[in-house]
Amino acid sequence: MTLLELEPRTLRAFDTLAPGTREALRHVYAPTADRFVRLNMITSLTGAAAGDDGTSESLTNRVDRLILGIIRELADVVVVGAQSVRAEGYIVPRRARLAIVTSSGDLTGHRLALAEGAASDQVIVICPADRADAIRSHPDAAGITVLPVPGTAPLSPRDVLTVLAEEGHRRVVCEGGPSLASQFAAAGVIDEYCLTVAPVLEPVSSPFLRLARDQRVATRVVGHLVDETGFTYLRLRPAG
Repeated sequence: MTLLELEPRTLRAFDTLAPGTREALRHVYAPTADRFVRLNMITSLTGAAAGDDGTSESLTNRVDRLILGIIRELADVVVVGAQSVRAEGYIVPRRARLAIVTSSGDLTGHRLALAEGAASDQVIVICPADRADAIRSHPDAAGITVLPVPGTAPLSPRDVLTVLAEEGHRRVVCEGGPSLASQFAAAGVIDEYCLTVAPVLEPVSSPFLRLARDQRVATRVVGHLVDETGFTYLRLRPAG
């Protein structure tokens, strides 16, 4: 499959099956600062975060998964909400750590799988300080690092990023779900939005971002790729 770069205006084409393409795309998606926060999400044309199976898996395609893998490789940590881990299951990345954000401390129903080469100690749980002991004693918490955030629920995105930075995790990619993604966007902590737009008109039960009227984010396009099936891969940064 071929990817065409529209922004920057190179009209450069990437053969996604060719040797060297992954490294070329790593250059395209390389973070531009030592401390860099990304939001990486997929959405339908109608703004749905999930397809007909109730997960993002029915929206994605091979190129989206390729780009997802590259963005993860370039991050120190992948941040997800506990609800998304329950709903979709999650594969612990080979390189980046996986940080699960939970305000309740409830790990019931979590489905985690390890990618080849990944280890269980690559999993972090971020929670309010008063839930930390309960999580550490959970039977599924063996090998998991618990990072307590001072105070009580709900957790602030800025506090989440602070505790991660204190552990040396400064290049962060948030993968949602919609609730956590909306909190990060509303808090103004995202340096770059990496959005895949699937060419599907999907009924919207849960929008990929839910923002109040006073939380509008003006952006500028810094990257724009399209593939031959109509999928669009955008990189947006706050316009300020």
